[in-house]
Amino acid sequence: MTSPDLMIPPDDSDIRVACGMAWWKRKRIAQFLAADGRALTFTDDAREAMAAAGDGAIAVWPSRMPEGLEALAGERLVRVEDGFIRSIGLGADLHPPLSIVVDRSGIYYDPGRPSDLETILENTDFTPELLGRAEGLIDTIIRRGISKYASEAPAPPPARPAKRTILVPGQVEDDLSVRCGGAGVSGNLDLLRRARGAEPDAHILFKPHPDVDAGHRLGHVPDDQALAFADEIVRGESMPSLLARIDGVHVLTSLTGFEALLRGLDVTVHGQPFFAGWGLTHDLAPPVARRTRDLSLAALVAGTLILYPRYLDPVSERPCPPETLLKRFAEGWKPKLTLVIRLRRLQGRIARLFGTVSR
Repeated sequence: MTSPDLMIPPDDSDIRVACGMAWWKRKRIAQFLAADGRALTFTDDAREAMAAAGDGAIAVWPSRMPEGLEALAGERLVRVEDGFIRSIGLGADLHPPLSIVVDRSGIYYDPGRPSDLETILENTDFTPELLGRAEGLIDTIIRRGISKYASEAPAPPPARPAKRTILVPGQVEDDLSVRCGGAGVSGNLDLLRRARGAEPDAHILFKPHPDVDAGHRLGHVPDDQALAFADEIVRGESMPSLLARIDGVHVLTSLTGFEALLRGLDVTVHGQPFFAGWGLTHDLAPPVARRTRDLSLAALVAGTLILYPRYLDPVSERPCPPETLLKRFAEGWKPKLTLVIRLRRLQGRIARLFGTVSR
């Protein structure tokens, strides 16, 4: 395992501007992209970004990319997104990420073009040492109940129903992963309908997306409509706990599919997420032709959780390997509940009360 004291940050010295970064995560983005302390210009304007970058690169949050920037920046554009083990607490509640991905060729959730992650998974010669680290990560994630937004040791699972039990996780319907990789599925209700069609005799659980349930994002399905296809709607139960008591999942592009693979569950995929097409999932959408090899689970995890993302130690606030961040979560580290986070949660409750979506 790499020591956090020996962790060498990737060379991002060519990135001079960060564009489309929400105000509440700018400090964290600077910790990732300018760990050497150099100045990083933040702007939300395409022409200002180009002027400030000079001949350097521009990092952008894809869902907040200003109009015209992609055409102006071309190959100098570097896309930044949340990592797959992100934080304790929701991004929609304004918890800044402790992991990001920095992609110089595309972005992992867009199957329409190559991404750095896809290239890693397609071409890397995964060494025994790297696969061993991946197996260690899998063990820690399962044992400690770690997911993208939480860390909670799963409770002993209740007795499973006699029939096959399937989880369908809801998603944010205007999320870029759904828009780019949804493969024609028209939202959460359509996903539920397709899951029921594929598994007519299964006991189906539907878990609304936490950002949607918090009133921050689009994708709400009224309970009575969901129950036309699902047997239960589950809220308030952590994803690791849910995954410990089911047989499989049906997902569109949700990271739940990846987390289910870690636990040896059946994963049926209706979209084209990054973890599909490598011989580990049952894929119902058209294949991504660039994905030509079969991977072991350890190889998928090595590429996805070790080689692709960046991590920050929440204690030292320095770059670290994934093992360090998982260790902090396992030890019970929790973020401070700031006034901004409290106000954001209140905003979400008000939005749910009036049937609107907060942004």
